[in-house]
Amino acid sequence: MARRYDFRQVLVSALAAATLSACGGSEPQRAGGMFDSGPVAVIVTEVAAQNYTDRFTALGTARANESIEVTSRISSVVTGIHFEEGQRVKAGDLLVELDNAEIRAQLNMAEASLKQKRSQFRRSQTLGQTRVVSDAELEELEAGVLMAEAEARGAKARLDNSYIRAPFSGTVGLRQISLGDLVGPETTITTLDDTDTIKLDFTIPEIFLSSIEPGMPIEARSNVFRERIFTGAISSIDTRIDPVTRSLSVVAGMPNDDGLIRPGMFMTVAVEKERENVLLIPEEALVPKQGRQFVYVIEDGKAIEKQVELGARVPGLAEIRSGLSAGDTIVTEGTQKVRNGAPVEIVSAS
Repeated sequence: MARRYDFRQVLVSALAAATLSACGGSEPQRAGGMFDSGPVAVIVTEVAAQNYTDRFTALGTARANESIEVTSRISSVVTGIHFEEGQRVKAGDLLVELDNAEIRAQLNMAEASLKQKRSQFRRSQTLGQTRVVSDAELEELEAGVLMAEAEARGAKARLDNSYIRAPFSGTVGLRQISLGDLVGPETTITTLDDTDTIKLDFTIPEIFLSSIEPGMPIEARSNVFRERIFTGAISSIDTRIDPVTRSLSVVAGMPNDDGLIRPGMFMTVAVEKERENVLLIPEEALVPKQGRQFVYVIEDGKAIEKQVELGARVPGLAEIRSGLSAGDTIVTEGTQKVRNGAPVEIVSAS
């Protein structure tokens, strides 16, 4: 929503500035004490609380909701490829099969050994009841059973690792291997991206930190689809501000059901938030001094200098976070001629 600000003020200020020029002559009027030129002619405005819409834009980069390089946990030869490039797959779908003949033999041996040791333990338990087998021997046999179970589980896990499956639903990328290739943990087989939801990374200046929160709606555009507006919402905000750039990292989530947004796509992000009772003053009322900002407030016919803290700034306007109150009358034209405590003459009010 556009800010509510009466641009007729601009016309009034322009006319009054002309009046100042005509009345002031070439001699700047000094105020008070050792200057006897009389009150300085100024234009003023009354500070009022308004509804205001924070709007800022940023440049962002799209990325997949989940994205991985598919690799193997074991080193073995590729014996089967069960996906096509660009294919949609579901979580658990088989992608690649590796040679597992040796692993199967190890599993068979481990299961046979486990079966044998379980049988020995059961017989010994029966004999132990008649004191033919000591408690120490029973404990040793039981430990053997536990070790055999662990070996069998390890062999079963290695066998499972010979079948490479999709850990989540998504789209498979380009294939990087062929049948007969020897692959290992360092080998990229393909990529897998979940792009049903897109994450959009962007940064904002720290001054807008108080204006954003998770759940705020965002709009994004891409040069690829110029007429299309993509919508989403802020999902997370970094807990730290970059001390070099004085910016904050933000992540927004956007639905991507039609698959138009691709990871890596460059996008322009717009964020809006409406606020109530915001104090906005014309920028020309600001008087910068040594890195700080001041305004002149009219009190009892005099210009009183007050330091202010600024918030958001937009062309022609500045938000005042502290230092002023609604109803204050401030100087907008003539700030260069007045001094702190100087008497003034109000020639126009906007």
